Amino acid sequence: MNRIWILSTVLLMAAALFAQAARAQDYNRWNLPDGALMRLGKGDVRDVVWSPDRTRLALGGSPGIWLYDARTGAHTRLITGHSHRVNGIAFSPDGLTLASGSRDHTVRLWYVATGQEKSILTGHTDDVDAVAFSQDGTTLASAGSDATVRVWDVATGQEQHTLAGHVGRVGAVVFSPDGRTLASAGSDATVRVWDLVTGEEQHTLTGHAGEDWSFIGLARSIVFSPDGLTLASAGSDSTVRMWDVATGQKKSTLTGHGTIVYSVVFSPDGSTLASGGRTARLWDVATGQERHALTGHTWFARSVAFSPDGTTLSTADKDNTVRVWDVETGQKQSTLTLTGHTWQVHSVAFSPDGKTLASGSWDFTVRLWDMATGQEIRTFTGHTASVRSVAFSPDGKTLASGGFDRTVRLWDVATGQGKHTLTGHSRWIYSVAFSPDGTTLASAGCDSTVRLWDVATGQGKHTLTGHAAKFYSVAFSPDGRTLASSSPDKTVRLWDAATGNEKNTLEAHTRWIYSLAFSPDGTTLAGADGDGTLRVWNAATGQLIRTHTAYKESFRSVAFSPDGTTLATGSLRNPVWLWDTATGQDIRTLTGHTAPVRSVAFSPDGGTLASGSYDGTILLWDVSSRAALQPLAADFDSDGVVGFSDFLKFAAQVGLGHGDAGYDARFDLNGDGEVSSADWWIFNNSFGRGT
Repeated sequence: MNRIWILSTVLLMAAALFAQAARAQDYNRWNLPDGALMRLGKGDVRDVVWSPDRTRLALGGSPGIWLYDARTGAHTRLITGHSHRVNGIAFSPDGLTLASGSRDHTVRLWYVATGQEKSILTGHTDDVDAVAFSQDGTTLASAGSDATVRVWDVATGQEQHTLAGHVGRVGAVVFSPDGRTLASAGSDATVRVWDLVTGEEQHTLTGHAGEDWSFIGLARSIVFSPDGLTLASAGSDSTVRMWDVATGQKKSTLTGHGTIVYSVVFSPDGSTLASGGRTARLWDVATGQERHALTGHTWFARSVAFSPDGTTLSTADKDNTVRVWDVETGQKQSTLTLTGHTWQVHSVAFSPDGKTLASGSWDFTVRLWDMATGQEIRTFTGHTASVRSVAFSPDGKTLASGGFDRTVRLWDVATGQGKHTLTGHSRWIYSVAFSPDGTTLASAGCDSTVRLWDVATGQGKHTLTGHAAKFYSVAFSPDGRTLASSSPDKTVRLWDAATGNEKNTLEAHTRWIYSLAFSPDGTTLAGADGDGTLRVWNAATGQLIRTHTAYKESFRSVAFSPDGTTLATGSLRNPVWLWDTATGQDIRTLTGHTAPVRSVAFSPDGGTLASGSYDGTILLWDVSSRAALQPLAADFDSDGVVGFSDFLKFAAQVGLGHGDAGYDARFDLNGDGEVSSADWWIFNNSFGRGT
């Protein structure tokens, strides 16, 4: 009877799993690094482009290139292969090939239909920030932080020209319609026009002087008119400038944005220019007069594109939305929303029951994720700047978030409504932590204070001072009597949580201490240092117990496993490290993020580790002993993917244990001697994965 019940339960779970897989196509599990169970969020988006037929939308950043169906908003593919963030992307004119430039110093060409790599173009010696195809698709240009523009033969991958002249980063390139001329924009505040037959510079266009053009690589900021006679450039001096290509003389300056202008594009007939900044604007090219200001973006219109007939304009925003506008009237026609963080993730925290993960991001939002499905549950909005820290109350009903807007906010987890906004810090807030009984919240700020708040009323209780610099991290001891704080002054301080009086100062760190964590039994305190050192202290005496060192790393976060046997650290150079707390030895290194790991958190059962990164994604790692080492342990038929046939084999073993006839230890995924519902969850997390 027990076996029948377990099998029935697993079958019900399977039905839900397959329905979910069919519905969502399991995009959270596409192209995962080894040992990872799931990816939450789309990553830090650096470039947004449309396919020539406007049916696809491509987002380049980390972990690679996301492709969307532009009509439905459904994600269709994730293309990976670069070892670092993708900075710039471009479709070939026929829409069959994608080019990408990356921080790994390479340019790569991809088949759009399959996501397979066509070729790797090497030659740049620093970040590649922009790529562009010629209109016939035979030539590709790339530009980057090595101050060069490189021109490539697409068919052979051979470099044709290296164009040198810019002083500093080159962030944008574009071909003229006839393919004979190339324009480039750089951090030296110049636009340069090049003859592609000779490789010689024709003109140096100046006028955006005094601006910081370091933002140019984030968007397409120069464009030729359809007839090739005019070049438009957008800059962080809040202007759009139009130039005569033949003479290099400025024709007009368009003002009105008031902030950085990220993108410009001509309509197909050349009569209208669109520009994207805090607002998108439509201009009459002949007169230079503004036709419409398209308002509604919460961030910046990073990408603007006309439809082939010129009647509509699409704008893509950093807030994960694509808006479609009527060019004639300037009215918005529709909005497409793409879910997930697309900017740096600063903090992650599990709910007490382990069913929900919270994340705080540079995109000003706090998001809740369902751990069973990987789907976003709710988005909390209200912060007006980056959210640096999130924490659940012990009962899981309240979420706290602290941000660069100098506020701490308390949210009702069930409804998403704000409970209290706590003000008093005069500068950024780096860390928040609940006391174990949930009555007190601690917040650490850049104003060199820690503040203790009454959670029920939102009123302040104590203000702690003593560090010589801003506070980075706060953590309560498990018994709630002690609060630990860290600072760039290289000290850790222990405070009496009830009175606010200082109890002890720990002074062995040599660099900034970014993160603190008490062991579950409260006897030890771990501090993650900027010099790549993890120090463990006796919490009662303040004596240094052990030092863990990672080679050439700078730690940003630390967390104890619930059983206290393992420490996890996130680092500046991207890996997550696991350490044995008894011996100080490193156990595993988890690699997959393409930017620093800012936050790590164990699930309450200790089987999953969440890591939040500046690459804009959260990775969930299996840190249970078996599945962590064998990510495809559930591939029972050895076909390279965990699929339906593996499920059938697994289901036939459910309920069997060691000593039962027919028992096969391969299906006992957690190694406890029985194939049970616990093994199902491991199988569930592996389903859909492949080599």
